Amino acid sequence: MASLKSRLDHSITPIALRSYLAEFISTFLFVFASVGAAMSSRKMIADSALPDPSSLAVTAMANAFALSAAVYISASVSGGHVNPAVTFGMAVGGHITIPMAMFYWMAQMLASVMACLLLKTTTVGQQIPVHAIPSEMTGFGAAVLEGVMTFGLVYTVYASADRRRGAMGANIGPLAIGFIAGANVLASGPFTGGSMNPACSFGASLIGGSFKNQAVYWVGPLIGAAVAGIVYDNVVFPFQSPDSLRGVSNDGVGV
Repeated sequence: MASLKSRLDHSITPIALRSYLAEFISTFLFVFASVGAAMSSRKMIADSALPDPSSLAVTAMANAFALSAAVYISASVSGGHVNPAVTFGMAVGGHITIPMAMFYWMAQMLASVMACLLLKTTTVGQQIPVHAIPSEMTGFGAAVLEGVMTFGLVYTVYASADRRRGAMGANIGPLAIGFIAGANVLASGPFTGGSMNPACSFGASLIGGSFKNQAVYWVGPLIGAAVAGIVYDNVVFPFQSPDSLRGVSNDGVGV
């Protein structure tokens, strides 16, 4: 077993640093598009007395398109996590070291904050939409919803990165990940906002000025991601060799 020092040294190699930069860029672009679409939709229907179902469809499409693109542009460098929950699920499965996962988290959180800050400063007078739950829902119920949705997202990430599925799986992987994210937003938008991404929720809450029910968007997704990693690697598609065939290369960087 590698020592703590060797793991720390491994997390600051040039390859690892490029991975953190790739995660920052991809997460920034995703949050910018996702939160920006929600802001645009809200502005378009600001004068409407009733909620417009089309705004939910627009937000879901923006999430699907942006996540597919973000995963695609960073998959060959960092694994295309774009989400602390995905990183946590990969760490639970042993596909990324804990020190590297912490640096991934920092890059993703900083990217989300910067994206929301840019939206706040450039769209003068517009509020950053914050993920929230309706008054009739409990925090537990919302966390369960977020956990189930994140399970589906991370399970899809595992499946799309599995080299045993051949080249086709790698080619359509980003699309599949985007599709499940968009579908989940459609399923839960009115209830939790369909976050599945603690970094996105954190950045929006920090810049939007409200941390109410923030725990929902951490506890649920992290538990769902961990369960997805365990189920995929150990129950449904267990590996025959100790070395992972996908998820992390010999240098500890996602592929």
